[in-house]
Amino acid sequence: MTHQATTHDEERLLRRAIELAAQARAGGNPPFGSLLADGNGRVIAEERNTTLTDADITAHPELKLARWAARELGPETAAATTMYTSCQPCPMCEGAIRRSGLGRVVFALSGEQLNALKPGGDFPEVPQQGPTLYDEARVPVEGYY
Repeated sequence: MTHQATTHDEERLLRRAIELAAQARAGGNPPFGSLLADGNGRVIAEERNTTLTDADITAHPELKLARWAARELGPETAAATTMYTSCQPCPMCEGAIRRSGLGRVVFALSGEQLNALKPGGDFPEVPQQGPTLYDEARVPVEGYY
């Protein structure tokens, strides 16, 4: 993660993402909003968090935009986009953004700043165990990529 000064146009787009976050909150959802802009700074898609109204823990605006971009944009077009988002993408969304081929992300609030504003902080870690059964698990994967 790099911290850079933003341009006037980037700040305008971040302010729009923050407006979308306020709209999400006004609609009964967590306060997060995001948009995708093309290389000229033109907004091509917007989303708000809808995790509560959709009863879907994955309905983050960043994930919805990454899915849309992967489905609707060609690789070159996606790579030329920038996601502007009210908060730094969570690990789930970051993974989707990477897979979607978006060019970059500019965020207003960091994950650390967000957690400082939340009474309970971040979500608890879930213990994981593995790898196990390599010889069996590799069979359906080998030769796929």
